Amino acid sequence: MATQFRTQTARDRLISFADQALKVLGGAQLAGSGRATPRSAPGVAGEPMTTAERRHAAALMRVNHAGEIAAQALYQGQALVARDAATRAHLLAAAREEVDHLDWCAERVRELGSRTSLLGPLWYAGSAAIGTLAGLASDRVSLGFVAETERQVEGHLAEHLERLPPGDVESRAILQQMKADEVKHGREALAHGGATLPRPVQRAMRLVARVMTRTAYYV
Repeated sequence: MATQFRTQTARDRLISFADQALKVLGGAQLAGSGRATPRSAPGVAGEPMTTAERRHAAALMRVNHAGEIAAQALYQGQALVARDAATRAHLLAAAREEVDHLDWCAERVRELGSRTSLLGPLWYAGSAAIGTLAGLASDRVSLGFVAETERQVEGHLAEHLERLPPGDVESRAILQQMKADEVKHGREALAHGGATLPRPVQRAMRLVARVMTRTAYYV
């Protein structure tokens, strides 16, 4: 009976993982935290931008949307194989907040007259595999992977805040809130017992992220 229960739990997790992947890649409405987009806050009003500035801003937000597709895949892959129920709950709670980022970025890309990355399935599949491998190592490694990922994303967002056209106040408001959330998720992962990853792993993560960000800017 116990074996049957474990098998059922594993099957349920796999079905949930597949369902979430289809929803993310299909652009379906996901359950986030319910927060309104930061660009709708009082006092957030952009200034006119040139065609080139709008194109550049849209490309940056497309990169961020691709990153949020990857984030969903990472969290779902890690949650799929998490050993501890508390770890899995923590990963899924963070993923729900990241759904907000996914929606905000997609909406902003459309507002700027562009499209999201055509390589979404590739970003999702690769990130899901990486997340699953991190989770299989151990829950401590998995949480440490979250902390290191969020640390690197924080730096990436800081760079984008500098590169945005001065008049794109709406995108800036979104990225600032995303940055604050990433810092929070990283700290929480460490507080839940995340391990510090070896430097070679950190460097490999930066390399993979660099390939994705440079590609998603155009494709």
